[in-house]
Amino acid sequence: MKKTLIYTLGLAALSLGLSSCEEDYQAIEYPEAVSSIPAPISNIVSTSLPGQIALNWDLPESTDYYYMQVSYFDHLMEKEVVRVASSYADSMLIDNTRAKFGEYEFRFQTFSLANVGSEITTVTAVSEKAPATVTISSSKVNLTADQLSTNNQEPSEGPIANLVDGDAGSFFHTRWSSPQIPMPQYIQVDLAEPIQAFQFYFQNRAWSQVGAEIVEIQISNDGENWETLTTIDGGLPSGGGAEYTSEIFEPENSFTFFRYNVLQTYGSRNYFNMAEFALFDVDIQTYDPEL
Repeated sequence: MKKTLIYTLGLAALSLGLSSCEEDYQAIEYPEAVSSIPAPISNIVSTSLPGQIALNWDLPESTDYYYMQVSYFDHLMEKEVVRVASSYADSMLIDNTRAKFGEYEFRFQTFSLANVGSEITTVTAVSEKAPATVTISSSKVNLTADQLSTNNQEPSEGPIANLVDGDAGSFFHTRWSSPQIPMPQYIQVDLAEPIQAFQFYFQNRAWSQVGAEIVEIQISNDGENWETLTTIDGGLPSGGGAEYTSEIFEPENSFTFFRYNVLQTYGSRNYFNMAEFALFDVDIQTYDPEL
């Protein structure tokens, strides 16, 4: 049996200051199993995850295993890192790893209660790519009436300027009086400066609502040649006063003209109306931790 000397310092009660002290020594005996070299862990398996590496292992059957250290080089922190696992743990998740750094080398070493270490077991593993982070912000484009136009204004009511007056009780109306023209009919926006990523919003007229059921979203840089980004043929609201916010569109190029081009209305009328309309300039920032 191995004997280890433990030093204990006893302190007497003090009234005005330190009066006396005494030393007490006692011997504690560790079993050989505690002070011997512990068995290493086995069957270490690594799993590549996005921005992480999962490590799993089998615990040794011997009872001399008290804790384990897992050491590796952290490329982001640029230093050696040591993680500690208890004798009951059989897994560890390594966060903030990157595929771009290639292989990580992990060193496993078990320790006994007497802090005697086993032989070191080394495994290598790789991480999947860490996911990119996308930050999205938007700002409302300040539209004025002279930036709006249509190919079928109703002459008796509902001027297109009402779309940007901030009053949901007013409305824009295409021509319902004779002579009517068939669809398509559009709302066009001439932008003061180019935008690229965007989304749009509108609110239906509160009463006597006739809204678009199928609409093309188009952009242009000259007002003559139009690119159709998408055709929306489902999900547009039909109820009075209903609101709609589109998905975010990310065209390859910026543009200076926008069209909301109605192909078909609910009820298949030859006109439509709308209370409010807005465009939003969208800023999309992407951080790729693998670059």
